[in-house]
Order: sequence, then structure tokens, then C-alpha cells
Amino acid sequence: MLELIPWTSLFGGILLGVSAVLLMLVNGKTAGISGIVNGIIIPRTKDWAWRVLFVVGMVIGGGVAVAYGHFQAPDLTTTPVITIVAAGALVGLGTKIGNGCTSGHGICGIGRLSPRSIIATCIFMAVAALTVYLRLHV
Repeated sequence: MLELIPWTSLFGGILLGVSAVLLMLVNGKTAGISGIVNGIIIPRTKDWAWRVLFVVGMVIGGGVAVAYGHFQAPDLTTTPVITIVAAGALVGLGTKIGNGCTSGHGICGIGRLSPRSIIATCIFMAVAALTVYLRLHV
């Protein structure tokens, strides 16, 4: 079982909040990862460069956190590739159906007091809790 380290979680939350505010101030954009990635995959405007830089920064930041921050990346060596692909596809489908992801609704939407985002985040969290319960107890 992983130890709960509230200071690390608090620092991570602060970084997420600061990055969301900075993106809104600098670009006027919401830091919803599904929307950012969607804008890379299906470019509708010529603003894809900042999207690519944002995603590259997240990947590099995650790598630095694992390499130097004493964080452990999940071990997926025993997980079948089809399971990983199916999980990714389901997440993509869910963000399309939910019209956004946890970062867009949970961080930015709630910060803007969006009723749709508050409801979506409550649903995300309820489904996550149910999934953990079923995974561990059934």
C-alpha cells in the first residue's frame, strides 16, 4: 500500500491550479487535457503549437517526477497490450461523451462554478469510487 503524503498531493494540486490559471491568462484557454489533445489530433485552427508544447511539458514533467521525485510509475509489464489500448479507448470515449475530462471539468470548470462541470465531476468521482470498490472487493 502506498503511503499518503499530503504535502506532495498539496504541491501537485498547486502546480495544476497555477498551470490552469497561467494558461487562461496567457492564452485564454481552459486547461482541459482532452480538449488540448483533441486539438492536436484534429486541428481546427492554427493554434496547435501551444497544445503540442503543453503535452510535451506534461510528459517531460512526469518523467522528471519519476526520475528525481521518488515517484513510482506503474508497472505495466504484465498487463496485456490490448488491456492498455482498451483502457485508453474507453477514457477517450468517456471524455467525448462527457464533453471533457477531469482536468477540464474538475479543475477549471469547478473553478468557474460551472454547473455542468460540478455534475460531471461528481459523476467521475462516483464512478471512480465504484470502480475501485469492484476491483478490490468483487
